[in-house]
Amino acid sequence: MKTDRTKFLPFVLAAVLCGCAADVERRTSLTPGEVEFERPPGSGEPYLSPGADGRAVLTWIEPEGEASALRLAVRDGDGWSAPRTVRATDQLFVNWADFPSSVEMPDGTIAVHWLEKVAEAPYAYHVMLALSPDGGATWSEPVRAHDDASPTEHGFVSMVPWRDGAGLTWLDGRAMLPDPESGARGAMSVRFRTLAPDGHLGPEVLLDDRTCECCQTALARVNEGLVAAYRDRSESEVRDISVVRGAGEQWTDPAPLSTDGWTMPGCPVNGPQLSGNEQALASAWYTGVGGAPRVHVAFSDDGGATFGPRIRIDEGLPLGRVDIERLDDGSAVAVWLEASDDAPRVLARRVWPDGSMEASVLVSETAGERSSGFPRMVRLADELLIAWTLATDDGGVRVRSVRLSG
Repeated sequence: MKTDRTKFLPFVLAAVLCGCAADVERRTSLTPGEVEFERPPGSGEPYLSPGADGRAVLTWIEPEGEASALRLAVRDGDGWSAPRTVRATDQLFVNWADFPSSVEMPDGTIAVHWLEKVAEAPYAYHVMLALSPDGGATWSEPVRAHDDASPTEHGFVSMVPWRDGAGLTWLDGRAMLPDPESGARGAMSVRFRTLAPDGHLGPEVLLDDRTCECCQTALARVNEGLVAAYRDRSESEVRDISVVRGAGEQWTDPAPLSTDGWTMPGCPVNGPQLSGNEQALASAWYTGVGGAPRVHVAFSDDGGATFGPRIRIDEGLPLGRVDIERLDDGSAVAVWLEASDDAPRVLARRVWPDGSMEASVLVSETAGERSSGFPRMVRLADELLIAWTLATDDGGVRVRSVRLSG
């Protein structure tokens, strides 16, 4: 992974959801609205998470002198709050694909994670956490999210509310340090632990000891526990999506979400996403098997134990970078980046488990470079918020609303 300090322009898109079904003409019900929030040039890497009472929490990074600052804003019925600073330092590790995130715990405590450099090596950084009991007005002293203190890569965090606190997964490079005698390196792993509102971290749990090195992880809640998804890596370099299910320290063995058979000698930097509640899950992922890139969606009605047939939703030239949110009627909305003859585009599409779908809707034109980042999305009751990055000359953060009409 390489740090990309190109100027960014993130957006947030809000859509009011209704129970409309797709018709045979493949119409779409998403219509972009007005800009509702802006930040200065150079800001980027946005992430959205749901808060209580219909709130949304937005985090992003922007320059502050010679340093970088992690900011946070909250959207409620009165609009967006003023930006609040979580952390400002020249040691912040800024990366186009591995960005900070937040989670609100059941008691209202907000936890935020970010990456911080720990040595001169290019990819020596740790996952750091801080907590706020007052909506981001004040923050605890940062703590390292993992026990390992080696100067290796740690990142690609996913966090969800869990029990009285939160659960988090991350990619951990502790085994990738060269052996002092042989020089051999181990593999990237994916791990899990819990976080309490007082900052206490539960025991680390190894979920998989050989995974892809720099693809996003995903984590979702179901009635019986948690489901984690990530890009796996076999000894023969097959890099399909795997899932594990569990709660606390007890987890299943990794199982394929879909057997695509994508053999890839290096990391594609294109992880899966999950969305669900109770027993129902929706998943989205990118694959390049056979040299033909695709974006797929699949649904599970048994808490991630099995998934239905994969449904292709792209328009022929996807770049991936997916996210997904499941809706109450059983459908889901996915977003991804799609190449075109003109500018690459951020597209959104609604899809059902039977394979029916609406026409895709243009969220924004963007760029194919790393600076265009990853669209992120969250559902809040009757709204869907989509955050994405648009690289332009002037940059900045903007928020738009999009209505899903009947």
